[in-house]
Amino acid sequence: MKQTTIASEISLKGVGLHTGQEVTMTFKPAPINNGFTFIRVDLEGQPIIEADANYVVNTQRGTNLEKRGVMIQTPEHVLAALVGCDLDNVIIELDASELPIMDGSSKYFVEAIEKVGIVEQDADRKVYVVKEVITYTDESTGSEITVIPSDEYSITAMVDFGTKVLGTQNATMKNVSEFKSEISSCRTFSFLHELEALLNHGLIKGGDLNNAIVYVDKEISPETMENLKKAFNKDSISVKPNGILDNLTLHYPNEAARHKLLDVIGDLSLIGTRIQGKIIANKPGHFVNTQFAKKMSKIIKLEERNNVPTYDINQDPVLDIHGIMNLLPHRPPFLLVDKILELSDTHVVGLKNVTMNEDFFVGHFPGAPVMPGVLQIEAMAQTGGILILSTVPDPENYLTYFMKIDNVKFKNKVLPGDTLFFKCDLISPIRRGICHMQAYAYANGKLVSEAELMAQIVKVK
Repeated sequence: MKQTTIASEISLKGVGLHTGQEVTMTFKPAPINNGFTFIRVDLEGQPIIEADANYVVNTQRGTNLEKRGVMIQTPEHVLAALVGCDLDNVIIELDASELPIMDGSSKYFVEAIEKVGIVEQDADRKVYVVKEVITYTDESTGSEITVIPSDEYSITAMVDFGTKVLGTQNATMKNVSEFKSEISSCRTFSFLHELEALLNHGLIKGGDLNNAIVYVDKEISPETMENLKKAFNKDSISVKPNGILDNLTLHYPNEAARHKLLDVIGDLSLIGTRIQGKIIANKPGHFVNTQFAKKMSKIIKLEERNNVPTYDINQDPVLDIHGIMNLLPHRPPFLLVDKILELSDTHVVGLKNVTMNEDFFVGHFPGAPVMPGVLQIEAMAQTGGILILSTVPDPENYLTYFMKIDNVKFKNKVLPGDTLFFKCDLISPIRRGICHMQAYAYANGKLVSEAELMAQIVKVK
Protein backbone atom coordinates (compact mmCIF):
# COMPACT_ATOMS: atom_id res chain seq x y z
CA MET A 1 0.00 0.00 0.00
CA LYS A 2 1.18 3.48 -0.88
CA GLN A 3 0.85 6.55 1.34
CA THR A 4 -1.96 8.99 0.56
CA THR A 5 -2.85 12.65 0.98
CA ILE A 6 -5.68 14.91 -0.19
CA ALA A 7 -5.68 16.24 -3.75
CA SER A 8 -6.13 19.91 -2.80
CA GLU A 9 -6.89 22.09 0.20
CA ILE A 10 -10.37 22.69 1.61
CA SER A 11 -11.64 24.78 4.54
CA LEU A 12 -14.47 24.41 7.05
CA LYS A 13 -15.79 26.87 9.61
CA GLY A 14 -17.43 26.17 12.95
CA VAL A 15 -17.15 26.66 16.69
CA GLY A 16 -15.27 24.81 19.37
CA LEU A 17 -17.52 22.76 21.66
CA HIS A 18 -15.85 23.85 24.89
CA THR A 19 -14.46 27.27 24.03
CA GLY A 20 -17.38 28.44 21.88
CA GLN A 21 -14.76 30.18 19.76
CA GLU A 22 -15.22 30.46 16.01
CA VAL A 23 -12.54 28.62 14.05
CA THR A 24 -11.55 28.16 10.43
CA MET A 25 -9.90 24.83 9.72
CA THR A 26 -8.12 24.06 6.46
CA PHE A 27 -7.03 20.62 5.30
CA LYS A 28 -3.92 20.79 3.11
CA PRO A 29 -1.96 18.15 1.19
CA ALA A 30 1.18 17.03 3.01
CA PRO A 31 4.43 15.40 1.83
CA ILE A 32 5.28 11.74 2.39
CA ASN A 33 6.00 10.64 5.97
CA ASN A 34 4.45 13.86 7.30
CA GLY A 35 1.62 12.13 9.14
CA PHE A 36 -1.07 14.40 10.60
CA THR A 37 0.15 17.80 11.78
CA PHE A 38 -1.64 20.87 13.10
CA ILE A 39 -0.50 24.43 12.37
CA ARG A 40 -1.75 27.34 14.51
CA VAL A 41 -1.81 30.09 11.86
CA ASP A 42 -3.18 32.56 14.45
CA LEU A 43 0.02 32.46 16.49
CA GLU A 44 3.40 34.03 15.85
CA GLY A 45 5.68 31.75 13.90
CA GLN A 46 2.74 29.48 13.03
CA PRO A 47 3.86 26.67 15.37
CA ILE A 48 3.42 23.04 14.29
CA ILE A 49 1.99 20.41 16.64
CA GLU A 50 2.20 16.80 15.50
CA ALA A 51 -0.68 14.41 16.16
CA ASP A 52 1.42 12.52 18.69
CA ALA A 53 0.21 10.72 21.82
CA ASN A 54 3.20 12.06 23.74
CA TYR A 55 1.74 15.58 23.49
CA VAL A 56 -1.52 14.62 25.24
CA VAL A 57 -1.87 16.73 28.40
CA ASN A 58 -5.54 16.52 29.31
CA THR A 59 -8.41 14.15 28.53
CA GLN A 60 -11.22 15.43 30.74
CA ARG A 61 -13.70 16.42 28.04
CA GLY A 62 -11.86 15.34 24.93
CA THR A 63 -8.28 14.84 23.90
CA ASN A 64 -6.03 17.88 24.27
CA LEU A 65 -2.52 18.25 22.88
CA GLU A 66 0.13 20.72 23.96
CA LYS A 67 3.60 21.37 22.56
CA ARG A 68 5.76 24.18 23.93
CA GLY A 69 2.73 25.91 25.39
CA VAL A 70 0.66 25.70 22.18
CA MET A 71 -2.68 23.90 22.55
CA ILE A 72 -4.81 21.82 20.19
CA GLN A 73 -8.20 20.93 21.68
CA THR A 74 -10.59 18.08 20.78
CA PRO A 75 -8.93 16.88 17.53
CA GLU A 76 -10.28 13.32 17.83
CA HIS A 77 -13.26 13.64 15.45
CA VAL A 78 -11.11 15.19 12.71
CA LEU A 79 -8.37 12.59 13.19
CA ALA A 80 -10.95 9.81 13.03
CA ALA A 81 -12.18 11.19 9.70
CA LEU A 82 -8.63 11.25 8.29
CA VAL A 83 -8.05 7.63 9.30
CA GLY A 84 -11.53 6.63 8.14
CA CYS A 85 -10.80 8.14 4.70
CA ASP A 86 -7.60 6.05 4.54
CA LEU A 87 -5.27 9.06 4.60
CA ASP A 88 -1.67 9.13 5.80
CA ASN A 89 -0.41 12.69 5.38
CA VAL A 90 -2.50 15.82 6.00
CA ILE A 91 -1.75 19.29 7.35
CA ILE A 92 -4.55 20.88 9.40
CA GLU A 93 -4.34 24.67 9.70
CA LEU A 94 -6.31 26.35 12.52
CA ASP A 95 -6.87 29.96 13.59
CA ALA A 96 -7.93 28.93 17.11
CA SER A 97 -7.00 26.23 19.62
CA GLU A 98 -10.13 24.07 19.35
CA LEU A 99 -11.27 22.25 16.25
CA PRO A 100 -14.86 22.83 15.06
CA ILE A 101 -17.44 20.51 16.62
CA MET A 102 -19.82 20.71 13.62
CA ASP A 103 -22.66 18.24 14.43
CA GLY A 104 -20.56 16.32 16.99
CA SER A 105 -19.50 13.62 14.52
CA SER A 106 -16.94 13.17 11.72
CA LYS A 107 -19.51 13.40 8.94
CA TYR A 108 -18.70 16.90 7.66
CA PHE A 109 -14.96 16.26 7.69
CA VAL A 110 -15.42 13.10 5.61
CA GLU A 111 -17.60 15.01 3.14
CA ALA A 112 -14.96 17.73 2.79
CA ILE A 113 -12.23 15.18 2.12
CA GLU A 114 -14.36 13.39 -0.46
CA LYS A 115 -15.08 16.70 -2.19
CA VAL A 116 -11.37 17.32 -2.95
CA GLY A 117 -10.37 13.68 -3.39
CA ILE A 118 -7.42 11.54 -2.34
CA VAL A 119 -4.14 11.00 -4.19
CA GLU A 120 -1.56 8.23 -3.88
CA GLN A 121 2.02 9.19 -3.05
CA ASP A 122 5.34 7.68 -4.09
CA ALA A 123 6.18 6.02 -0.79
CA ASP A 124 5.13 2.81 0.92
CA ARG A 125 2.73 3.06 3.84
CA LYS A 126 4.27 2.12 7.17
CA VAL A 127 2.13 -0.42 9.02
CA TYR A 128 2.85 -1.98 12.41
CA VAL A 129 1.76 -5.61 12.31
CA VAL A 130 0.66 -6.75 15.77
CA LYS A 131 2.37 -10.04 16.60
CA GLU A 132 1.32 -10.50 20.23
CA VAL A 133 -1.43 -9.37 22.58
CA ILE A 134 -0.86 -5.87 24.01
CA THR A 135 -3.13 -4.47 26.74
CA TYR A 136 -3.53 -1.30 28.75
CA THR A 137 -5.87 -1.25 31.78
CA ASP A 138 -7.02 1.72 33.83
CA GLU A 139 -7.33 0.12 37.27
CA SER A 140 -9.40 3.00 38.66
CA THR A 141 -12.21 2.66 36.11
CA GLY A 142 -11.83 -0.88 34.80
CA SER A 143 -11.45 0.50 31.28
CA GLU A 144 -9.25 -1.67 29.11
CA ILE A 145 -7.95 -1.66 25.56
CA THR A 146 -6.37 -4.73 23.98
CA VAL A 147 -4.96 -5.37 20.52
CA ILE A 148 -4.56 -8.87 19.13
CA PRO A 149 -3.04 -10.12 15.85
CA SER A 150 -5.37 -9.86 12.84
CA ASP A 151 -5.28 -9.53 9.07
CA GLU A 152 -7.16 -6.21 9.24
CA TYR A 153 -7.40 -3.09 11.37
CA SER A 154 -10.71 -3.59 13.13
CA ILE A 155 -12.24 -2.23 16.33
CA THR A 156 -14.88 -3.45 18.75
CA ALA A 157 -16.07 -1.03 21.43
CA MET A 158 -18.03 -2.25 24.44
CA VAL A 159 -19.57 0.38 26.70
CA ASP A 160 -21.51 0.15 29.95
CA PHE A 161 -22.74 3.40 31.46
CA GLY A 162 -24.63 1.82 34.32
CA THR A 163 -27.76 3.89 33.75
CA LYS A 164 -31.29 2.90 32.75
CA VAL A 165 -31.47 5.41 29.94
CA LEU A 166 -28.23 4.15 28.38
CA GLY A 167 -26.99 0.75 29.49
CA THR A 168 -24.66 -1.71 27.78
CA GLN A 169 -23.93 -1.19 24.08
CA ASN A 170 -21.47 -2.66 21.59
CA ALA A 171 -20.25 -1.48 18.19
CA THR A 172 -17.83 -3.00 15.68
CA MET A 173 -15.95 -1.74 12.64
CA LYS A 174 -14.62 -4.76 10.74
CA ASN A 175 -12.59 -2.69 8.30
CA VAL A 176 -11.69 0.97 7.83
CA SER A 177 -13.81 0.94 4.67
CA GLU A 178 -16.91 0.78 6.93
CA PHE A 179 -16.10 4.05 8.68
CA LYS A 180 -17.93 6.40 6.31
CA SER A 181 -21.25 4.52 6.23
CA GLU A 182 -21.35 3.01 9.73
CA ILE A 183 -19.40 5.29 12.08
CA SER A 184 -18.71 8.78 10.72
CA SER A 185 -22.19 10.25 11.37
CA CYS A 186 -22.37 9.14 15.02
CA ARG A 187 -22.46 12.17 17.31
CA THR A 188 -20.93 12.97 20.65
CA PHE A 189 -23.13 12.66 23.71
CA SER A 190 -23.38 13.62 27.34
CA PHE A 191 -25.49 12.78 30.38
CA LEU A 192 -27.60 15.47 31.97
CA HIS A 193 -25.70 15.36 35.26
CA GLU A 194 -22.42 15.91 33.33
CA LEU A 195 -24.01 18.71 31.33
CA GLU A 196 -25.02 20.57 34.47
CA ALA A 197 -21.47 20.41 35.81
CA LEU A 198 -20.02 21.58 32.48
CA LEU A 199 -22.43 24.50 32.28
CA ASN A 200 -21.66 25.48 35.87
CA HIS A 201 -17.93 25.51 35.02
CA GLY A 202 -18.40 27.59 31.90
CA LEU A 203 -17.62 24.76 29.49
CA ILE A 204 -19.45 23.59 26.30
CA LYS A 205 -19.93 27.18 25.21
CA GLY A 206 -20.24 25.97 21.64
CA GLY A 207 -22.69 23.20 22.41
CA ASP A 208 -26.26 23.09 21.23
CA LEU A 209 -28.89 20.44 20.70
CA ASN A 210 -27.65 19.86 17.17
CA ASN A 211 -24.12 18.76 18.03
CA ALA A 212 -24.51 16.70 21.18
CA ILE A 213 -26.95 14.00 22.22
CA VAL A 214 -28.02 14.58 25.82
CA TYR A 215 -29.20 11.53 27.75
CA VAL A 216 -31.46 12.48 30.64
CA ASP A 217 -30.40 10.29 33.53
CA LYS A 218 -32.13 12.33 36.26
CA GLU A 219 -35.18 14.45 36.75
CA ILE A 220 -34.82 17.95 35.32
CA SER A 221 -35.48 20.68 37.86
CA PRO A 222 -37.11 23.95 36.71
CA GLU A 223 -33.83 25.75 37.39
CA THR A 224 -31.87 23.30 35.23
CA MET A 225 -34.48 23.59 32.49
CA GLU A 226 -34.04 27.35 32.39
CA ASN A 227 -30.25 27.00 32.31
CA LEU A 228 -30.53 24.58 29.41
CA LYS A 229 -32.82 26.91 27.45
CA LYS A 230 -30.37 29.72 27.95
CA ALA A 231 -27.31 27.63 27.12
CA PHE A 232 -28.85 26.20 23.97
CA ASN A 233 -30.69 29.38 23.01
CA LYS A 234 -34.06 27.58 22.85
CA ASP A 235 -37.54 28.72 23.86
CA SER A 236 -38.49 25.26 25.00
CA ILE A 237 -36.77 21.96 25.72
CA SER A 238 -38.39 18.60 26.37
CA VAL A 239 -37.38 15.00 26.95
CA LYS A 240 -38.23 12.39 24.32
CA PRO A 241 -39.67 9.01 25.35
CA ASN A 242 -36.29 7.37 24.66
CA GLY A 243 -34.68 9.58 27.32
CA ILE A 244 -32.85 12.15 25.19
CA LEU A 245 -33.47 15.87 24.88
CA ASP A 246 -35.50 16.88 21.85
CA ASN A 247 -34.39 18.26 18.46
CA LEU A 248 -32.32 15.15 17.77
CA THR A 249 -33.20 11.73 16.43
CA LEU A 250 -30.74 8.90 16.97
CA HIS A 251 -29.11 7.60 13.78
CA TYR A 252 -28.64 4.16 15.36
CA PRO A 253 -29.93 2.57 18.58
CA ASN A 254 -26.26 2.09 19.58
CA GLU A 255 -25.10 5.50 18.37
CA ALA A 256 -23.35 6.13 21.71
CA ALA A 257 -21.21 3.00 21.34
CA ARG A 258 -20.47 3.86 17.72
CA HIS A 259 -19.35 7.34 18.72
CA LYS A 260 -17.08 5.84 21.39
CA LEU A 261 -15.61 3.69 18.63
CA LEU A 262 -15.12 6.85 16.53
CA ASP A 263 -13.23 8.40 19.45
CA VAL A 264 -11.03 5.30 19.71
CA ILE A 265 -10.11 5.62 16.01
CA GLY A 266 -9.22 9.30 16.43
CA ASP A 267 -7.26 8.84 19.64
CA LEU A 268 -5.32 5.82 18.35
CA SER A 269 -4.24 7.81 15.30
CA LEU A 270 -1.93 9.54 17.80
CA ILE A 271 0.23 6.39 17.72
CA GLY A 272 1.55 7.83 14.47
CA THR A 273 1.67 4.49 12.66
CA ARG A 274 -1.01 2.41 11.00
CA ILE A 275 -1.91 -0.70 12.98
CA GLN A 276 -2.72 -4.12 11.58
CA GLY A 277 -4.55 -5.76 14.45
CA LYS A 278 -7.92 -6.10 16.14
CA ILE A 279 -8.64 -3.52 18.84
CA ILE A 280 -11.00 -4.54 21.65
CA ALA A 281 -11.99 -1.52 23.74
CA ASN A 282 -13.91 -2.19 26.96
CA LYS A 283 -15.41 0.99 28.41
CA PRO A 284 -13.15 3.24 26.29
CA GLY A 285 -12.56 6.89 27.09
CA HIS A 286 -10.04 9.50 26.07
CA PHE A 287 -7.73 8.73 29.02
CA VAL A 288 -7.46 4.98 28.43
CA ASN A 289 -7.39 5.52 24.64
CA THR A 290 -4.46 7.91 24.76
CA GLN A 291 -2.58 5.89 27.40
CA PHE A 292 -2.87 2.86 25.15
CA ALA A 293 -1.69 5.01 22.22
CA LYS A 294 1.36 6.10 24.25
CA LYS A 295 2.13 2.47 25.11
CA MET A 296 1.83 1.37 21.48
CA SER A 297 3.94 4.30 20.29
CA LYS A 298 6.69 3.36 22.74
CA ILE A 299 6.64 -0.30 21.69
CA ILE A 300 6.78 0.60 17.99
CA LYS A 301 9.63 3.09 18.44
CA LEU A 302 11.60 0.57 20.50
CA GLU A 303 11.20 -2.08 17.81
CA GLU A 304 12.16 0.45 15.13
CA ARG A 305 15.23 1.41 17.13
CA ASN A 306 16.19 -2.24 17.36
CA ASN A 307 15.13 -2.57 13.71
CA VAL A 308 14.04 -6.17 14.17
CA PRO A 309 12.76 -7.60 10.88
CA THR A 310 10.71 -10.80 10.74
CA TYR A 311 11.35 -13.71 8.42
CA ASP A 312 9.50 -16.91 7.65
CA ILE A 313 11.89 -19.73 8.53
CA ASN A 314 9.62 -22.20 6.73
CA GLN A 315 9.91 -20.52 3.33
CA ASP A 316 12.03 -22.14 0.65
CA PRO A 317 15.53 -20.68 1.02
CA VAL A 318 17.30 -18.87 -1.78
CA LEU A 319 20.30 -21.05 -0.93
CA ASP A 320 20.33 -24.17 1.24
CA ILE A 321 23.48 -25.52 2.88
CA HIS A 322 24.65 -27.09 -0.39
CA GLY A 323 24.22 -23.86 -2.29
CA ILE A 324 26.09 -22.00 0.45
CA MET A 325 29.03 -24.45 0.27
CA ASN A 326 29.16 -23.95 -3.51
CA LEU A 327 29.83 -20.26 -2.83
CA LEU A 328 31.81 -20.20 0.42
CA PRO A 329 35.09 -22.03 1.01
CA HIS A 330 34.21 -22.56 4.70
CA ARG A 331 33.31 -26.01 6.00
CA PRO A 332 32.01 -27.33 9.35
CA PRO A 333 32.71 -26.65 12.13
CA PHE A 334 33.56 -23.18 10.82
CA LEU A 335 30.67 -22.80 8.40
CA LEU A 336 28.30 -20.62 10.43
CA VAL A 337 25.40 -20.06 8.02
CA ASP A 338 22.70 -22.68 7.38
CA LYS A 339 20.36 -20.92 4.90
CA ILE A 340 20.11 -17.79 2.79
CA LEU A 341 16.55 -16.44 2.95
CA GLU A 342 16.96 -13.28 0.85
CA LEU A 343 19.55 -12.17 -1.69
CA SER A 344 19.50 -9.03 -3.85
CA ASP A 345 22.06 -6.69 -5.41
CA THR A 346 22.27 -4.69 -2.18
CA HIS A 347 21.40 -7.00 0.72
CA VAL A 348 21.44 -10.55 1.99
CA VAL A 349 19.67 -12.34 4.85
CA GLY A 350 21.05 -15.56 6.34
CA LEU A 351 20.01 -17.93 9.11
CA LYS A 352 21.82 -20.12 11.61
CA ASN A 353 20.24 -22.53 14.06
CA VAL A 354 22.39 -22.48 17.20
CA THR A 355 22.41 -25.92 18.84
CA MET A 356 24.05 -27.35 21.93
CA ASN A 357 26.21 -29.48 19.60
CA GLU A 358 28.25 -26.48 18.40
CA ASP A 359 31.96 -27.14 18.84
CA PHE A 360 32.58 -23.75 20.44
CA PHE A 361 30.26 -24.57 23.36
CA VAL A 362 32.71 -27.31 24.43
CA GLY A 363 35.26 -24.76 25.58
CA HIS A 364 33.40 -21.44 25.77
CA PHE A 365 31.68 -21.21 29.17
CA PRO A 366 30.65 -24.92 29.08
CA GLY A 367 28.73 -24.50 32.34
CA ALA A 368 26.75 -21.56 30.95
CA PRO A 369 27.06 -21.77 27.16
CA VAL A 370 27.03 -18.48 25.24
CA MET A 371 27.90 -18.06 21.58
CA PRO A 372 31.15 -16.05 21.33
CA GLY A 373 30.66 -12.56 19.96
CA VAL A 374 33.57 -12.93 17.53
CA LEU A 375 31.80 -15.89 15.94
CA GLN A 376 28.65 -13.85 15.55
CA ILE A 377 30.74 -11.31 13.61
CA GLU A 378 32.28 -14.14 11.58
CA ALA A 379 28.79 -15.51 10.78
CA MET A 380 27.70 -12.03 9.63
CA ALA A 381 30.83 -11.81 7.49
CA GLN A 382 30.13 -15.20 5.91
CA THR A 383 26.59 -14.05 5.11
CA GLY A 384 28.01 -10.86 3.59
CA GLY A 385 30.56 -12.96 1.71
CA ILE A 386 27.71 -14.69 -0.11
CA LEU A 387 26.44 -11.25 -1.20
CA ILE A 388 29.80 -10.28 -2.70
CA LEU A 389 30.57 -13.71 -4.19
CA SER A 390 27.18 -13.79 -5.90
CA THR A 391 28.37 -10.88 -8.08
CA VAL A 392 31.09 -12.91 -9.84
CA PRO A 393 30.52 -15.74 -12.35
CA ASP A 394 33.04 -18.14 -10.80
CA PRO A 395 32.80 -17.71 -6.98
CA GLU A 396 34.61 -21.00 -6.38
CA ASN A 397 37.79 -19.30 -7.59
CA TYR A 398 37.65 -16.50 -4.99
CA LEU A 399 38.44 -16.12 -1.30
CA THR A 400 37.02 -13.40 0.95
CA TYR A 401 39.25 -11.50 3.38
CA PHE A 402 38.40 -9.00 6.12
CA MET A 403 39.76 -5.49 5.63
CA LYS A 404 38.10 -3.62 8.49
CA ILE A 405 35.57 -4.03 11.32
CA ASP A 406 34.04 -0.90 12.91
CA ASN A 407 31.35 0.03 15.42
CA VAL A 408 30.87 -3.47 16.81
CA LYS A 409 28.19 -3.71 19.50
CA PHE A 410 26.89 -6.71 21.40
CA LYS A 411 23.37 -6.22 22.76
CA ASN A 412 22.09 -9.61 23.94
CA LYS A 413 23.35 -13.13 24.58
CA VAL A 414 22.97 -15.91 22.03
CA LEU A 415 22.18 -19.26 23.65
CA PRO A 416 21.72 -22.86 22.52
CA GLY A 417 18.31 -23.21 20.85
CA ASP A 418 18.29 -19.70 19.39
CA THR A 419 17.67 -19.04 15.71
CA LEU A 420 20.02 -16.33 14.48
CA PHE A 421 19.16 -14.10 11.52
CA PHE A 422 21.91 -12.12 9.81
CA LYS A 423 21.06 -9.09 7.66
CA CYS A 424 23.77 -7.34 5.68
CA ASP A 425 23.12 -4.17 3.64
CA LEU A 426 25.60 -2.51 1.31
CA ILE A 427 26.71 0.91 2.54
CA SER A 428 28.25 1.69 -0.85
CA PRO A 429 28.36 -0.14 -4.21
CA ILE A 430 30.85 -2.98 -4.60
CA ARG A 431 33.97 -1.69 -6.39
CA ARG A 432 37.15 -3.61 -7.27
CA GLY A 433 35.91 -6.55 -5.23
CA ILE A 434 35.59 -4.46 -2.05
CA CYS A 435 32.35 -4.74 -0.10
CA HIS A 436 31.41 -2.24 2.62
CA MET A 437 28.28 -3.25 4.54
CA GLN A 438 26.26 -2.76 7.69
CA ALA A 439 25.51 -6.08 9.36
CA TYR A 440 23.02 -7.01 12.06
CA ALA A 441 22.30 -10.23 13.96
CA TYR A 442 18.88 -10.90 15.53
CA ALA A 443 17.51 -13.59 17.83
CA ASN A 444 14.23 -13.89 19.75
CA GLY A 445 12.92 -10.65 18.26
CA LYS A 446 15.92 -8.67 19.53
CA LEU A 447 19.05 -7.17 18.06
CA VAL A 448 21.92 -9.23 19.49
CA SER A 449 24.92 -7.72 17.68
CA GLU A 450 25.86 -5.32 14.91
CA ALA A 451 28.98 -4.24 13.05
CA GLU A 452 30.21 -2.29 10.06
CA LEU A 453 32.25 -4.65 7.92
CA MET A 454 34.59 -4.22 4.97
CA ALA A 455 35.88 -7.21 3.05
CA GLN A 456 37.52 -7.94 -0.27
CA ILE A 457 37.31 -10.92 -2.57
CA VAL A 458 40.59 -12.07 -4.15
CA LYS A 459 40.88 -14.49 -7.01
CA VAL A 460 42.86 -17.61 -6.17
CA LYS A 461 45.81 -18.05 -8.53
